[in-house]
Amino acid sequence: MPSLGDLQLAILRELWERGEATVASVHEALRPERGLAPTTIATMLSKMEKRGLVTHRVDGRQFVYRAVVRQDDVERSMVSDLVERLFEGDPAALVNHLLDEGRIDADELARIRRRIAGAQRGEGGET
Repeated sequence: MPSLGDLQLAILRELWERGEATVASVHEALRPERGLAPTTIATMLSKMEKRGLVTHRVDGRQFVYRAVVRQDDVERSMVSDLVERLFEGDPAALVNHLLDEGRIDADELARIRRRIAGAQRGEGGET
């Protein structure tokens, strides 16, 4: 999976949430936080299509885009890259960092404990 920039990830999030969207609808969704021109969104979607991240269909005079890559595949790839680059491939170092920084509240910690217990029992999925 190729690495993604912030704008690419924001666009993909819109497409995952909506299923498919036009340049105008992606622009409208991202405009408040990013203030980008519609042409910037169109250019980025075109580049993303060349990279195999999105595809489009034509509806009248508009391109309607949808993501080709799955959200969980992107998340898995980005987390793996983070672990490799920042924590020398040690996922426990990432967890320790999050614990040391106090970024996990008591409810999240309880949920993580349940997940660990389930994993030890050989169960998968969210608990």
